[in-house]
Amino acid sequence: MLIEIGATVSATDSNTSKIRIDKWLWAARFFKTRAAAKTAIDGGKVHFQGQRCKVSKTVDVGDKLTIRQGFDEKTVVITGLSEQRRGAPEARLLYEETPESIKQRIDKAETRRIINAAGMAPDHKPNKKERRDISRFKQRQDY
Repeated sequence: MLIEIGATVSATDSNTSKIRIDKWLWAARFFKTRAAAKTAIDGGKVHFQGQRCKVSKTVDVGDKLTIRQGFDEKTVVITGLSEQRRGAPEARLLYEETPESIKQRIDKAETRRIINAAGMAPDHKPNKKERRDISRFKQRQDY
């Protein structure tokens, strides 16, 4: 048996032509754990080709994913597969974010920044009376 030392394995190995979406999201460093990736998929925060999917869905190179994390929504195209979680520079090679997605994220971040700078965000936590007033207001709005 011949063992070659120092050989590198590419991100797309012949053994891993398809991989589960939760494992890929974890390896690409979108989520810290596979459990967190599973929770996001089950909660509808990850869409495969524009549709909700299950955790066991297999992905391949060229597939399009939409991932919502906090205020941001990223649309990425899978460019590589890996079953192992590696460093961030290597994980970044597994996907490519679409230009439209980048532009939308920047625009939404700018909008949030303007709203917060304009003082539309509350400057304090509501006290008991203000919470009651908010509750009454919301009840009147529901028909």
